[in-house]
Amino acid sequence: MREPIAIAGIACLYPGVRGAGDYWTRLCESPPAPGPPPGLDEVDVDVARFGIPPVQRRSMTRMQVLMLEAARQCLTDAGYTGRPLGTDRTDVIAGTCFGLDRQYANALRVEAARYARDLEREVPALLGGHARPVAARAAEEVRAGLAERFGASPHDRVGEMASTIPARIAGAFRLRGRTLTVESADATSFAALAHAVNGLRGDLCDAVLVLAGQRRESPLFGELLAAKGLPADPGEGVGALLLKRRSSAVRDGDRIYASILECALEHDARPGVLRYSTSVERRYRVARTCHEAAGVPPRLVGYVERAVSGPPAAADAESAALGRLFGDVPPASVALGGLADGPGRTFAGAGLAAVAKTALALYHRRLPPHAEASPGGPFRSVRTAEDWPAGPEPRRAAVLGASLTGTLCHLLLEEHDSRSPEPPRSAAVGTSRPEPIAVVGFGGRFAGAPDADGFWAAVHSGEDRIAPLPDDVLDRDLYVQEEGVSLTHSYTGLGAHVPVPDAPPDGLRITPRRYAAMDAVQRVALAVAAETLTRYGRMETLAGRPGMVAIGTNLSPTRDRRLHAERAVAELETDPAPPSERVRALLRGRVRHRFQASGEPFAPMDLDGCLAGGIAALIAGEYRLPAVPVAVEAACASSLAALDIALGALRSGQADFVLAGGAELACNPRDLVLCSALGLLSHTRITPFDAAADGFSPGDGCALFLLKRLPDAVRDGDRIHGVLRAMGGSSDARSLIAPDADGQVRAMRQAFEQVDFDPSAVDYLEAHGTGTRVGDRVEIAATAEVYAKPGRPHPLVIGSAKGFFGHTFAAAGAAGLLKALLGIRARTFPPNANLRTPAPGLPLDDIPARLPAAPEPWPARAGRPRRAGVSSFGTGGINYHLLIEEYQDGAG
Repeated sequence: MREPIAIAGIACLYPGVRGAGDYWTRLCESPPAPGPPPGLDEVDVDVARFGIPPVQRRSMTRMQVLMLEAARQCLTDAGYTGRPLGTDRTDVIAGTCFGLDRQYANALRVEAARYARDLEREVPALLGGHARPVAARAAEEVRAGLAERFGASPHDRVGEMASTIPARIAGAFRLRGRTLTVESADATSFAALAHAVNGLRGDLCDAVLVLAGQRRESPLFGELLAAKGLPADPGEGVGALLLKRRSSAVRDGDRIYASILECALEHDARPGVLRYSTSVERRYRVARTCHEAAGVPPRLVGYVERAVSGPPAAADAESAALGRLFGDVPPASVALGGLADGPGRTFAGAGLAAVAKTALALYHRRLPPHAEASPGGPFRSVRTAEDWPAGPEPRRAAVLGASLTGTLCHLLLEEHDSRSPEPPRSAAVGTSRPEPIAVVGFGGRFAGAPDADGFWAAVHSGEDRIAPLPDDVLDRDLYVQEEGVSLTHSYTGLGAHVPVPDAPPDGLRITPRRYAAMDAVQRVALAVAAETLTRYGRMETLAGRPGMVAIGTNLSPTRDRRLHAERAVAELETDPAPPSERVRALLRGRVRHRFQASGEPFAPMDLDGCLAGGIAALIAGEYRLPAVPVAVEAACASSLAALDIALGALRSGQADFVLAGGAELACNPRDLVLCSALGLLSHTRITPFDAAADGFSPGDGCALFLLKRLPDAVRDGDRIHGVLRAMGGSSDARSLIAPDADGQVRAMRQAFEQVDFDPSAVDYLEAHGTGTRVGDRVEIAATAEVYAKPGRPHPLVIGSAKGFFGHTFAAAGAAGLLKALLGIRARTFPPNANLRTPAPGLPLDDIPARLPAAPEPWPARAGRPRRAGVSSFGTGGINYHLLIEEYQDGAG
């Protein structure tokens, strides 16, 4: 039995609920009358107490504010206000789903320029040429009022990001471990908890603050849920748990509400529209897997909490699976609960709310009431709160979840009795060096490179793929203003654009209507998945094995924002002065028709295209991979954060294979405008580490990697392209914008703590290389602190993929890994693009290091494989560092 994970702190922020005590009181009351759930608008949070500069407050999402407060509540509840928490090894993982308010506002502000032009064209078309002055005035009113109406700020690009939430929490509470945000539809909480458990058991952290929540930010969410036949009124709320290894919690004198014994996830992969699993067998299997891993037979469980069941057919399958699981226990011996009749029914946050509810029941040794009629057999519904009788074994409970993506979840919890001696546990995974992970497949698509072979050809050429963006991508009349910095325009129209596929990969049967409903990044990722799996070529070895698809990406897809903007057109409308209300109404109708892309009613597949986790779920479903889909955002480090989740899942045994990487299409008007407002973009083109560096150029891209544990890949006879050895991660916990060398150093050092070689044995560094003078200088200074070793036999070679393909944001780390991996395979040091004169002040000689401008042979070193480091640093102070090496004759 692996070491249990203690729940040492709980926060509950739901309508009418402020903290664990309020939550438990509400849960023990008679179930409330049915009706639409209230929201969280009445929650007042003093943002100033978190040390956030006033200039940044206006750009914060409401979810960020609520999660900051939930984090404060959770740490206070755990008693970590007057005593220290191991801040260097405390991770923050947030979970949320669908768009956030600032994301919608920023997108609507950018889209308003198009609305204003439509208005300017329709007024004369309706009233005649003499009305052009009226049209011009009306359009100018829209343009002039954008910043005031939508609260525009130069910090909007940073403030709107979902990954800024954990980064902000880390900064507010000086927590310096990993920070990231995940999304897996209504399995989001379970994905976050599974990653936290893997990190603790892998000894990569000592504590994890896990938060998950949901708000009804847009009517669009409810409409899309309803189109899928699901309840259109999910509740609002935020929950948080502080997790530690139980031995650590006991040692530190923590109050322990309960312990998580095991967390099992499985995916029912089916092509077509995303939907809940109706498989009794799969639901039973994930439960059995969890019980067997924990060493707890079902007869020792006295309470089952159902977080998410799904529609009637899925709920029936869940009931049948539970009946089979508990078939041998006495009648009415297992109490049933569910969130449908109380606070916590919060879609992305439902799993966390259910775990908190169950932990409180174990802690108070009472069973909360449940409104549903008793189903009979081994189960019963508790009508009013009652004592939970003691038995010869500790009280134990199960928490069940399911997702519209097809994911199934099962957790086992156990009460904590401080009077009982701690039983012996198996050692944490981290007590020995982490298992090497084999790369058995890869693929990529970037500007001018339709596949991985094209990617390497572009790199080998030494020429960048940055150019003026096509007119159908960027309307220069609307969005480009080369002079000055503006909240409504970009000062550049350069980027590295990737055309979006207009048809699905060969062999996939996807209807035109469903393909049209996909977000553009989903289409690109699906094409790269096809390349990756084709290159692997041995799909039969994946059948029947548990897996994962983890994609680093922006958690607010463009399609989601565009649909919201179309339905929020009333917020843009002004009243020009045609002579009558009838004419004004006619004008508004014509402009709306022109502005809105489609007036078709929503269909079940439309929600799928608005989910970031839909990228991973789409790949898993269409290729029938039994792989849990997860979307990950850690700003520009998202790809490596996704790979970090992949490594944890493989090393813990949660998955036998993972398809991981990153995908983002950054060449769009919204990102150009928002990044220009903060002065982040280059006026010419990105030139990492060059004296001319003045910012980055955006790029589109996707790279994916198929991973297995190295012994499994050898056993299966796979072709092994490279080996992932270690991943380090940290938060600098200081600034959301300025890079920090200390945080980057901690990530690098954490990676090297996991391997049996030192930095002098690494030949090549694929740097983050943003092309900003401060960022490049800080990165080389951090590299020098770690990689500079007396007697280094050869200079460290440094490069950055961004010089070729632009800054691909969430896909940046995946681009860097692909470049380093292909360099190892080709035994060639890749060149740097556009490097004329290294920037003054870069401490290259301190390492020593060099920046080649042309491809060079990568010589073999006696007694060791070729090795590379890959760095990826994200806005918000999020830092990751990956170590990879050449595979040599079965030696990892």
